[in-house]
Amino acid sequence: MTELQTQIVHRATEALASLQRAEENDEQHLVHVHTGELESLARTAHDHDLDVPQLRPFVPQVA
Repeated sequence: MTELQTQIVHRATEALASLQRAEENDEQHLVHVHTGELESLARTAHDHDLDVPQLRPFVPQVA
């Protein structure tokens, strides 16, 4: 695993936990913030051809 992939996985794990807490506490602003962070991480992983399973739901869809 590359350093980039290691960092993305670490940040994704933290963001997913934060997203879950925000959803549980019905904090919609934080839900949007953490969802945006996960989408950004997914784009970065996608752009570098890295497979990060926990980010698959956040990968940008090509029309």
